[in-house]
Amino acid sequence: MITRTLRVAGGLLALLRTGLIVGLAVAALIYPLAAVSGMGAKKGADALAMPPDALRQSMPAQTTHVYAADGSMLAQFYEEYRTYTPLASMSPNIQHAIVAAEDARFWEHHGVDFKGVARAFVANHKAGGVSQGASTITMQYVRNVLRDTARTPAEVNAATEQTGARKLREMKLAIELEKHMGKREILERYLNVAYFGHRAYGIQAAAEVYFSKKPADLTVSEAALLAGLVQAPSSYDPAASDAKAATTRRNYVIDRMVDLQYVNRTDATTAHAAPIALKLTDPPNDCLATQSGYGFFCAMFRSWWADQPVFGANSTERLEKLRRGGYKIVTSLDPRVQAIAEQQILKRVGTRSPYALGQVAIEPGTGYIRAMAVNRVYSLDRASNGPHSDPRQRKRLRGNYPNTVNPLLGGGDEMAGYQAGSTFKMFTMLAALEQGLPLSTAIYSPKTVQTKYKTGRDSPAHCGNDNWCPSNASDAMTGRQTMWSGFGKSVNTFFVQLEQRVGADSAVRMAERLGLRWRTGIDQLQASPAKAKGWGAFTLGVADTTPLEMAGAFATVVADGVHCDPIPVTSITDVNGKPVVDDKGVEVAKPRCAQVVGVDVARGAVDAARCVTGYKAAMGDCGGWSTAPRVFPTVHRPVAGKSGTTDDDRAAWFVGMTPGLTIAGFIADPDNPLHRVGTGNAGKPRETVAETLRDALAGTPVRGFTPPSPQIAGKSAAPKPKPRTRT
Repeated sequence: MITRTLRVAGGLLALLRTGLIVGLAVAALIYPLAAVSGMGAKKGADALAMPPDALRQSMPAQTTHVYAADGSMLAQFYEEYRTYTPLASMSPNIQHAIVAAEDARFWEHHGVDFKGVARAFVANHKAGGVSQGASTITMQYVRNVLRDTARTPAEVNAATEQTGARKLREMKLAIELEKHMGKREILERYLNVAYFGHRAYGIQAAAEVYFSKKPADLTVSEAALLAGLVQAPSSYDPAASDAKAATTRRNYVIDRMVDLQYVNRTDATTAHAAPIALKLTDPPNDCLATQSGYGFFCAMFRSWWADQPVFGANSTERLEKLRRGGYKIVTSLDPRVQAIAEQQILKRVGTRSPYALGQVAIEPGTGYIRAMAVNRVYSLDRASNGPHSDPRQRKRLRGNYPNTVNPLLGGGDEMAGYQAGSTFKMFTMLAALEQGLPLSTAIYSPKTVQTKYKTGRDSPAHCGNDNWCPSNASDAMTGRQTMWSGFGKSVNTFFVQLEQRVGADSAVRMAERLGLRWRTGIDQLQASPAKAKGWGAFTLGVADTTPLEMAGAFATVVADGVHCDPIPVTSITDVNGKPVVDDKGVEVAKPRCAQVVGVDVARGAVDAARCVTGYKAAMGDCGGWSTAPRVFPTVHRPVAGKSGTTDDDRAAWFVGMTPGLTIAGFIADPDNPLHRVGTGNAGKPRETVAETLRDALAGTPVRGFTPPSPQIAGKSAAPKPKPRTRT
């Protein structure tokens, strides 16, 4: 009993002596770093209270990967290029190398290496400053977590500054952490937060950036080189013109691996002799690093993401989540359809043209954006761009061709879009059908008609007592028209009179229901409740819109009146592989659809729109000719649509719709809306959309349109046969 008591007492005395020596060593270690003021001590005390659970639950920023619909990589977003990798997916070589380089007694200590502290004390005392820090892998992990979770510059500074308070905090938290987390987990987390230089955070990124391989495939030589970088990435940069420092550091790590019996001398000699053979990879980041054709879609996706409340309270927080959240995102972009869309555009208008020829393809019934193409290069470099097309701006500005990042196709508020001309007649027709006017509604349509709408005296359509008096494009349109023939021939005076019957405000509200938004001050004013009733010119497409919106609007019509918000994603999973849901538990990537127009009304509008393409209506007479009769012979399957041009041919459009795909195409000068595209260019959207539909739908089942009811058509239903009776 006495012997046992003496043994215990002796142990306690030894422990006290050790604690005293270590305490003195720690104090001596940190004293040269900085004098800990009263305020610093308070901050240090506050930090010591940080619970180990917070360190365990903290995950480093990770790269978000964005894929096309076929699984190919589309883009990456990151603040720190990192992909979390389990220890089991790392070569033992890198595990051994990092311990040899950074913390030889990692497997023995409990968070703080007191022998290392004492050694550092002696070294620092001799140097008269900080020459060694004695930070263990656990302490370095703590420091990285404190830095990564900092919310203010002051917190970042507190996590990284060379002060005694910071060192004490790291020691305390490291000891506490090791009570709750195993060594292998700490090593795994450290290897995923460590910085290896060249924008590579974590071993997955480092292996990819320096050797274009996975961590599981690292050799002894490669692992030693990477482990040696952690101490000072810029000093030991292996990609520098003189790699002597990197080689020396690598060989030092290999020798330490031998000392710790991780590598035998023979293998170490071979690794020493191996030259540094880099295979560098520069990881792309954000939309500017995508293939040039994908850039506009990528930018639209980023804009869409910034609008989603589930990712944060504002666009800044949401984009930060995108760059740090490690999401896996599969987009709706179909590379095959995208390639077809680009090819059809570029064979008609080159990238050096001031005219932008573009098209957007949307899948009806889902809203999935399948392609966004334009004859531009997505780039910030405008040094070699062509001259601005507005003579007044040429000396001051360059045009936006061939390079631009402006959202020419939609998906951002930076550009209002373009006037869409007669494509807007669709909204007036839908409003009329909804109010009970059938497709057979006949209106005499003269060359020019005086309306009840007012206009300024300087307007070319001014007449009478400040009345607005629009005209048709040709005398051949004069006569009695129905919705079939009026839509197929695009008769202005028919639709203006139809608009008067249903109310211009009804057409405006219909456009809004189908997804259009007003971005210019004049459009917002005209669309307001106080002004919309007098906006007679609305039906002729004087408001600005985008191809994205118009594709979505016409897709609504062909989808039996079901409007789906244009959406660029099909799935979003978080870092744990779980689908991202909103506060109601609905997946964020799920199509957002609603019935905004009656089924029969939508089918009636499609029947009239068949007249435009040469496909002919199912229920009525198209009037003998139309504005785009070659579309159906080109597409070779049921197709409807609408062409549109603005005053003086300043812009031209065509929207083509099939049950499987709707495409809106346009041509205009984004720099100068007064720059006429001319009649020679006006047909290019029609040709581009028709051939894109043909090639994109090739090999898919042919689907037809469902005709509207006789009531919508304005024809009495055939009498039902009387049932036979037996006699």
